[in-house]
Amino acid sequence: MLVMSRRQGETILIGDDIEIVIAHIGRSKVKVGIRAPRNVPVLAREVKLVREQNLAAAAMTPSMEAIAGLIARFGPDV
Repeated sequence: MLVMSRRQGETILIGDDIEIVIAHIGRSKVKVGIRAPRNVPVLAREVKLVREQNLAAAAMTPSMEAIAGLIARFGPDV
């Protein structure tokens, strides 16, 4: 990992296409602007993790045994 010190308004270049701009430095947060080509996804790590968890949960299907168990438990009127 490369660690750099930057002041507000200064930039960091990644390759020829991506520019990181230090937009604002507050007391407890730094606002960062990112200029990148549209075909390059730019996501906060938290957003990516939640998306992966949602996709994994959606992919899980209950087994037929579990469904049969629920039907037996709650009766055929459900």
